[in-house]
Amino acid sequence: MKTILITGSTDGIGKLTALKLAKYGYQILLHGRNGEKLEQTKVEIKKLSNNASVSGFVSDLSDFDSIEKMIESIASKYSKIDVLINNAGVFKSKIQSNQNGLDLRFAVNYFAPYLLTNGLIQLLKNSDSPRVINLSSAAQSSVSIEALLGDKQISNQEAYAQSKLALAMWSFAFAKANSEILTIAVNPGSLLNTKMVKEAYGQHWSSADKGANILYELATSEKYSKSDGNYFDNDRGSFNTAHNDAYDHEKIVRLLSETKKIVNR
Repeated sequence: MKTILITGSTDGIGKLTALKLAKYGYQILLHGRNGEKLEQTKVEIKKLSNNASVSGFVSDLSDFDSIEKMIESIASKYSKIDVLINNAGVFKSKIQSNQNGLDLRFAVNYFAPYLLTNGLIQLLKNSDSPRVINLSSAAQSSVSIEALLGDKQISNQEAYAQSKLALAMWSFAFAKANSEILTIAVNPGSLLNTKMVKEAYGQHWSSADKGANILYELATSEKYSKSDGNYFDNDRGSFNTAHNDAYDHEKIVRLLSETKKIVNR
């Protein structure tokens, strides 16, 4: 039985994807920031899917120590992870920065997937056919190193777009460095009907199912098994090119160099 971890799975497309995968009999590891909501989601998905193999892990993905605790907790209970879907994301927040002084969008949308994936890399490598699915966005903007470091304040929209491009840049680099792990960055669809989109824009273009369906496909279908290091654009329903910076070697090297300094300080 494949074991699939989905971050941000108490709401939106993360929850819909978890339910869809649970219905097909996969072992699901849910993640949420709120323990009570996570427990409710776990009970609901077990009931709706008739699948008892659903567990949950609490972590505040803006907090590096909290991420570390979740990694330790997962590693103590599971010997492998077959698919990691880095779905959790934030656009608007009452809190603008985390304990490290980093913009919350960079912390949750970029640093959290970076830390979680690298922290669970051995469990991924223990799988026969591991996959990492990273949720980028159609909104991608050149990364300001000052903004990444938390030294420069930028708008919600700009921070979101920069964090999503940073995720795509790292995703491609991770794919090159870990050829045994199938890694795909994906724009699940623009303005899907989710809580985050409602808070950010007050409107939506498409059902959240559109995002859940592509995440299910990318996580399970054999037709994507040769798509390592690519970017799937669900607005087009096909693979596409990401922002130019995602293919710029010098910019990727700089981003990863600064990232390592930040997570190690």
